[in-house]
Amino acid sequence: MNRFIKRGSIVLVTAGILAGCASESDQQAADSQQVEEPAIDNQDTAEEASDVAQTVDIEGLQDHYHTGDKVKLIAKGDGAAWQWVDGNDQVIGDSEMLEIDAKDGLQVKAQALDDNDQIIGESDVMEIHIDDHHGTDGDEVASRIYSGFFYNDEIEARELSDWEGQWQSVHTYLADGDLDEVMEHKAEAADDPEKTAEHYKEYYTKGYETDIQYIDIHGSEVTFTDEKGEQQSADYEHDGHEVLEYERGNRGVRFVFKRVGNNDKMPKYIQFSDHAIAPQEALHYHLYWGDDRQELLDEVEHWPTYYPIDYTIEQIKADMMAH
Repeated sequence: MNRFIKRGSIVLVTAGILAGCASESDQQAADSQQVEEPAIDNQDTAEEASDVAQTVDIEGLQDHYHTGDKVKLIAKGDGAAWQWVDGNDQVIGDSEMLEIDAKDGLQVKAQALDDNDQIIGESDVMEIHIDDHHGTDGDEVASRIYSGFFYNDEIEARELSDWEGQWQSVHTYLADGDLDEVMEHKAEAADDPEKTAEHYKEYYTKGYETDIQYIDIHGSEVTFTDEKGEQQSADYEHDGHEVLEYERGNRGVRFVFKRVGNNDKMPKYIQFSDHAIAPQEALHYHLYWGDDRQELLDEVEHWPTYYPIDYTIEQIKADMMAH
Protein backbone atom coordinates (compact mmCIF):
# COMPACT_ATOMS: atom_id res chain seq x y z
CA MET A 1 0.00 0.00 0.00
CA ASN A 2 2.82 2.36 0.77
CA ARG A 3 5.02 3.85 -1.82
CA PHE A 4 8.72 4.17 -1.27
CA ILE A 5 11.11 6.71 -2.81
CA LYS A 6 14.82 5.97 -2.83
CA ARG A 7 17.11 8.76 -1.98
CA GLY A 8 20.29 9.02 -3.93
CA SER A 9 23.33 11.13 -4.06
CA ILE A 10 24.66 12.72 -7.15
CA VAL A 11 28.30 12.07 -7.88
CA LEU A 12 29.94 14.48 -10.19
CA VAL A 13 33.03 13.38 -12.03
CA THR A 14 35.20 15.97 -13.64
CA ALA A 15 37.77 15.01 -16.16
CA GLY A 16 41.36 15.97 -15.59
CA ILE A 17 42.30 19.23 -17.15
CA LEU A 18 45.34 19.19 -19.39
CA ALA A 19 47.95 21.65 -18.32
CA GLY A 20 50.13 22.94 -21.09
CA CYS A 21 53.43 24.74 -21.36
CA ALA A 22 53.99 27.65 -23.67
CA SER A 23 55.30 25.20 -26.22
CA GLU A 24 53.07 22.42 -27.65
CA SER A 25 56.03 20.02 -27.71
CA ASP A 26 56.45 20.40 -23.96
CA GLN A 27 52.70 19.89 -23.26
CA GLN A 28 52.09 17.17 -20.72
CA ALA A 29 48.84 15.48 -19.78
CA ALA A 30 47.71 16.27 -16.30
CA ASP A 31 46.51 13.46 -14.09
CA SER A 32 42.78 13.11 -14.27
CA GLN A 33 41.08 13.98 -11.01
CA GLN A 34 37.80 12.73 -9.57
CA VAL A 35 35.85 15.17 -7.43
CA GLU A 36 32.88 14.04 -5.31
CA GLU A 37 30.53 16.73 -4.09
CA PRO A 38 28.35 16.43 -1.01
CA ALA A 39 25.22 14.35 -1.56
CA ILE A 40 22.19 16.34 -2.59
CA ASP A 41 18.76 15.07 -1.52
CA ASN A 42 16.06 16.37 -3.79
CA GLN A 43 13.31 14.39 -2.07
CA ASP A 44 13.36 15.79 1.47
CA THR A 45 9.95 17.37 1.01
CA ALA A 46 8.39 14.18 -0.34
CA GLU A 47 8.42 11.99 2.75
CA GLU A 48 6.60 8.75 2.13
CA ALA A 49 3.91 7.23 4.36
CA SER A 50 6.32 4.67 5.77
CA ASP A 51 8.65 7.44 7.02
CA VAL A 52 5.95 9.64 8.54
CA ALA A 53 5.39 9.50 12.28
CA GLN A 54 2.08 8.13 13.56
CA THR A 55 1.09 11.41 15.23
CA VAL A 56 -2.58 11.56 14.22
CA ASP A 57 -5.44 10.03 16.18
CA ILE A 58 -8.84 9.11 14.79
CA GLU A 59 -12.00 9.54 16.84
CA GLY A 60 -15.41 8.08 16.12
CA LEU A 61 -14.50 4.64 14.77
CA GLN A 62 -16.99 1.99 15.88
CA ASP A 63 -16.22 -1.66 16.51
CA HIS A 64 -18.61 -2.49 13.69
CA TYR A 65 -21.25 -0.93 11.48
CA HIS A 66 -24.45 -2.13 9.87
CA THR A 67 -25.41 -2.17 6.22
CA GLY A 68 -26.47 1.35 5.22
CA ASP A 69 -24.65 3.09 8.10
CA LYS A 70 -22.57 6.23 7.68
CA VAL A 71 -19.01 6.27 8.98
CA LYS A 72 -18.15 9.56 10.67
CA LEU A 73 -14.53 10.04 11.70
CA ILE A 74 -12.54 13.00 13.02
CA ALA A 75 -8.76 13.42 12.75
CA LYS A 76 -6.93 14.80 15.79
CA GLY A 77 -3.42 16.21 15.58
CA ASP A 78 -1.35 19.13 14.30
CA GLY A 79 -1.70 20.06 10.67
CA ALA A 80 -2.40 23.04 8.44
CA ALA A 81 -4.67 20.84 6.33
CA TRP A 82 -5.94 17.27 6.18
CA GLN A 83 -6.60 14.46 3.79
CA TRP A 84 -7.95 10.93 4.06
CA VAL A 85 -6.78 8.04 1.91
CA ASP A 86 -8.11 4.53 1.37
CA GLY A 87 -6.23 1.25 1.15
CA ASN A 88 -5.06 2.10 -2.37
CA ASP A 89 -3.74 5.52 -1.29
CA GLN A 90 -6.58 7.21 -3.16
CA VAL A 91 -7.69 10.47 -1.55
CA ILE A 92 -11.26 10.12 -0.27
CA GLY A 93 -11.51 13.22 1.91
CA ASP A 94 -9.89 16.64 2.25
CA SER A 95 -10.97 17.96 5.63
CA GLU A 96 -10.55 17.14 9.30
CA MET A 97 -13.82 15.18 9.27
CA LEU A 98 -14.62 12.21 7.04
CA GLU A 99 -18.16 10.99 6.37
CA ILE A 100 -18.59 8.02 4.04
CA ASP A 101 -20.86 5.02 3.51
CA ALA A 102 -19.85 2.00 5.58
CA LYS A 103 -18.21 -0.68 3.44
CA ASP A 104 -16.91 -3.90 4.92
CA GLY A 105 -13.14 -4.17 4.75
CA LEU A 106 -12.59 -0.54 3.72
CA GLN A 107 -9.28 0.77 5.05
CA VAL A 108 -8.83 4.46 5.81
CA LYS A 109 -6.03 6.64 7.11
CA ALA A 110 -5.88 10.33 8.07
CA GLN A 111 -2.89 12.44 7.05
CA ALA A 112 -1.85 15.84 8.38
CA LEU A 113 -0.39 18.27 5.84
CA ASP A 114 1.79 21.35 6.16
CA ASP A 115 1.36 24.66 4.33
CA ASN A 116 2.99 23.11 1.25
CA ASP A 117 0.60 20.14 1.26
CA GLN A 118 3.39 17.80 2.33
CA ILE A 119 2.55 14.95 4.73
CA ILE A 120 3.86 15.66 8.23
CA GLY A 121 1.90 13.10 10.22
CA GLU A 122 -0.61 10.31 9.82
CA SER A 123 -2.78 7.87 11.70
CA ASP A 124 -2.66 4.12 11.86
CA VAL A 125 -4.68 2.34 9.20
CA MET A 126 -8.27 1.80 10.35
CA GLU A 127 -10.55 -0.85 8.87
CA ILE A 128 -14.33 -0.66 8.62
CA HIS A 129 -16.26 -3.77 9.64
CA ILE A 130 -19.88 -4.56 8.76
CA ASP A 131 -21.73 -6.88 11.14
CA ASP A 132 -25.50 -7.12 10.81
CA HIS A 133 -25.63 -9.83 13.50
CA HIS A 134 -28.70 -11.57 12.21
CA GLY A 135 -27.71 -12.36 8.69
CA THR A 136 -28.70 -9.40 6.55
CA ASP A 137 -25.33 -9.92 4.94
CA GLY A 138 -26.73 -13.02 3.25
CA ASP A 139 -25.66 -15.60 5.84
CA GLU A 140 -28.82 -17.69 6.08
CA VAL A 141 -27.42 -19.85 8.87
CA ALA A 142 -26.58 -16.81 11.01
CA SER A 143 -30.04 -15.38 10.35
CA ARG A 144 -31.73 -18.62 11.34
CA ILE A 145 -29.71 -18.98 14.55
CA TYR A 146 -30.17 -15.34 15.54
CA SER A 147 -33.92 -15.76 15.15
CA GLY A 148 -33.84 -18.72 17.53
CA PHE A 149 -34.09 -21.63 15.12
CA PHE A 150 -31.16 -24.00 15.42
CA TYR A 151 -30.23 -27.65 15.83
CA ASN A 152 -28.88 -28.99 19.10
CA ASP A 153 -25.69 -30.20 17.45
CA GLU A 154 -24.93 -26.60 16.43
CA ILE A 155 -24.58 -25.57 20.08
CA GLU A 156 -21.03 -25.36 21.43
CA ALA A 157 -19.64 -24.60 24.88
CA ARG A 158 -18.50 -21.03 25.48
CA GLU A 159 -15.93 -19.56 27.84
CA LEU A 160 -16.32 -16.44 29.96
CA SER A 161 -13.82 -14.75 27.65
CA ASP A 162 -16.62 -14.34 25.06
CA TRP A 163 -17.96 -11.57 27.30
CA GLU A 164 -14.64 -10.16 28.50
CA GLY A 165 -14.41 -6.39 28.87
CA GLN A 166 -16.22 -3.48 30.49
CA TRP A 167 -19.94 -3.11 29.96
CA GLN A 168 -22.64 -0.51 30.64
CA SER A 169 -26.33 -0.97 31.33
CA VAL A 170 -28.79 0.64 28.90
CA HIS A 171 -31.46 1.01 31.59
CA THR A 172 -30.66 4.66 32.36
CA TYR A 173 -30.62 5.56 28.66
CA LEU A 174 -34.17 4.28 28.31
CA ALA A 175 -35.32 6.00 31.50
CA ASP A 176 -33.85 9.32 30.34
CA GLY A 177 -35.60 9.14 26.97
CA ASP A 178 -32.42 8.61 24.98
CA LEU A 179 -33.86 5.46 23.40
CA ASP A 180 -37.23 6.95 22.40
CA GLU A 181 -36.14 6.92 18.76
CA VAL A 182 -35.55 3.17 19.02
CA MET A 183 -39.02 2.61 20.49
CA GLU A 184 -40.59 4.64 17.67
CA HIS A 185 -38.62 2.63 15.13
CA LYS A 186 -39.93 -0.63 16.59
CA ALA A 187 -43.50 0.67 16.56
CA GLU A 188 -43.25 1.66 12.90
CA ALA A 189 -41.95 -1.79 11.99
CA ALA A 190 -44.61 -3.66 14.00
CA ASP A 191 -47.56 -5.35 12.27
CA ASP A 192 -49.76 -4.88 15.33
CA PRO A 193 -51.12 -1.29 15.62
CA GLU A 194 -51.45 -1.74 19.38
CA LYS A 195 -47.68 -2.03 19.68
CA THR A 196 -47.01 1.67 19.94
CA ALA A 197 -43.79 3.37 20.96
CA GLU A 198 -45.20 3.69 24.47
CA HIS A 199 -46.00 -0.03 24.52
CA TYR A 200 -42.42 -0.86 23.62
CA LYS A 201 -41.03 1.57 26.17
CA GLU A 202 -43.01 -0.10 28.96
CA TYR A 203 -41.91 -3.54 27.78
CA TYR A 204 -38.23 -2.64 27.62
CA THR A 205 -38.33 -0.65 30.86
CA LYS A 206 -39.31 -3.84 32.66
CA GLY A 207 -36.76 -5.87 30.74
CA TYR A 208 -33.81 -3.49 31.20
CA GLU A 209 -34.44 -2.55 34.84
CA THR A 210 -31.41 -3.09 37.09
CA ASP A 211 -29.34 -1.42 39.78
CA ILE A 212 -26.09 -2.84 38.36
CA GLN A 213 -24.80 -0.04 36.17
CA TYR A 214 -21.47 -1.55 35.07
CA ILE A 215 -20.02 -5.03 34.69
CA ASP A 216 -16.31 -5.74 34.33
CA ILE A 217 -15.20 -9.20 33.18
CA HIS A 218 -11.52 -10.16 33.09
CA GLY A 219 -10.34 -13.73 33.14
CA SER A 220 -12.54 -15.60 35.59
CA GLU A 221 -13.32 -12.50 37.66
CA VAL A 222 -16.63 -10.66 37.35
CA THR A 223 -17.15 -7.26 39.02
CA PHE A 224 -20.53 -5.60 39.52
CA THR A 225 -20.75 -1.83 40.07
CA ASP A 226 -24.11 -0.52 41.26
CA GLU A 227 -25.68 2.89 40.76
CA LYS A 228 -24.00 4.17 43.94
CA GLY A 229 -20.57 3.18 42.66
CA GLU A 230 -20.16 0.30 45.11
CA GLN A 231 -18.36 -2.75 43.75
CA GLN A 232 -18.35 -6.47 44.45
CA SER A 233 -16.28 -9.16 42.70
CA ALA A 234 -16.09 -12.94 42.49
CA ASP A 235 -14.60 -15.61 40.27
CA TYR A 236 -16.85 -17.80 38.14
CA GLU A 237 -16.45 -21.13 36.40
CA HIS A 238 -18.30 -22.73 33.50
CA ASP A 239 -21.46 -24.58 34.55
CA GLY A 240 -22.87 -25.74 31.23
CA HIS A 241 -25.70 -24.34 29.15
CA GLU A 242 -29.47 -24.72 28.94
CA VAL A 243 -31.78 -24.60 25.92
CA LEU A 244 -35.02 -22.68 26.45
CA GLU A 245 -38.18 -22.93 24.35
CA TYR A 246 -40.30 -19.82 23.98
CA GLU A 247 -44.01 -19.33 23.35
CA ARG A 248 -43.38 -18.06 19.83
CA GLY A 249 -41.86 -21.39 18.87
CA ASN A 250 -38.25 -20.28 18.73
CA ARG A 251 -35.52 -21.17 21.21
CA GLY A 252 -32.61 -19.64 23.06
CA VAL A 253 -29.49 -20.78 24.88
CA ARG A 254 -28.37 -19.63 28.32
CA PHE A 255 -24.68 -20.07 29.08
CA VAL A 256 -24.31 -20.61 32.82
CA PHE A 257 -21.40 -19.80 35.15
CA LYS A 258 -21.18 -20.63 38.85
CA ARG A 259 -19.48 -18.57 41.54
CA VAL A 260 -16.20 -19.83 42.97
CA GLY A 261 -15.52 -18.73 46.55
CA ASN A 262 -17.65 -17.43 49.39
CA ASN A 263 -18.46 -13.82 48.48
CA ASP A 264 -22.20 -14.13 48.99
CA LYS A 265 -22.65 -10.50 48.00
CA MET A 266 -22.19 -11.71 44.44
CA PRO A 267 -24.78 -14.02 42.85
CA LYS A 268 -24.19 -17.75 42.92
CA TYR A 269 -25.07 -17.99 39.22
CA ILE A 270 -24.85 -15.73 36.21
CA GLN A 271 -26.44 -16.65 32.88
CA PHE A 272 -25.63 -15.03 29.54
CA SER A 273 -27.92 -14.76 26.52
CA ASP A 274 -26.70 -12.93 23.40
CA HIS A 275 -28.47 -14.72 20.49
CA ALA A 276 -25.34 -16.77 19.79
CA ILE A 277 -25.03 -20.51 20.41
CA ALA A 278 -21.30 -21.07 19.85
CA PRO A 279 -18.04 -19.29 20.74
CA GLN A 280 -17.85 -15.71 19.47
CA GLU A 281 -17.13 -12.29 20.91
CA ALA A 282 -20.30 -10.74 22.29
CA LEU A 283 -21.35 -7.30 21.04
CA HIS A 284 -24.07 -6.95 23.66
CA TYR A 285 -25.82 -9.38 25.98
CA HIS A 286 -28.67 -9.98 28.41
CA LEU A 287 -27.59 -11.14 31.87
CA TYR A 288 -29.55 -13.04 34.49
CA TRP A 289 -28.17 -13.49 38.01
CA GLY A 290 -29.22 -14.96 41.33
CA ASP A 291 -28.74 -17.89 43.70
CA ASP A 292 -31.33 -20.27 42.22
CA ARG A 293 -30.23 -21.74 38.89
CA GLN A 294 -33.65 -23.01 37.80
CA GLU A 295 -35.47 -19.88 38.89
CA LEU A 296 -33.19 -17.85 36.65
CA LEU A 297 -33.93 -20.14 33.72
CA ASP A 298 -37.64 -19.47 34.22
CA GLU A 299 -37.11 -15.70 34.07
CA VAL A 300 -38.11 -14.36 30.65
CA GLU A 301 -39.48 -10.88 31.43
CA HIS A 302 -36.52 -9.27 33.17
CA TRP A 303 -33.26 -9.26 31.19
CA PRO A 304 -30.80 -6.45 32.03
CA THR A 305 -28.91 -5.59 28.87
CA TYR A 306 -25.30 -4.46 28.52
CA TYR A 307 -23.24 -2.84 25.79
CA PRO A 308 -19.49 -2.09 25.64
CA ILE A 309 -18.65 0.78 27.97
CA ASP A 310 -17.08 2.84 25.18
CA TYR A 311 -20.23 2.75 23.03
CA THR A 312 -21.90 6.13 22.61
CA ILE A 313 -25.66 6.46 22.73
CA GLU A 314 -25.65 6.85 18.95
CA GLN A 315 -23.81 3.55 18.54
CA ILE A 316 -26.21 1.81 20.89
CA LYS A 317 -29.25 3.15 19.04
CA ALA A 318 -27.82 2.12 15.68
CA ASP A 319 -27.23 -1.40 16.95
CA MET A 320 -30.70 -1.70 18.44
CA MET A 321 -32.45 -0.46 15.31
CA ALA A 322 -30.52 -2.93 13.17
CA HIS A 323 -32.30 -5.83 14.89
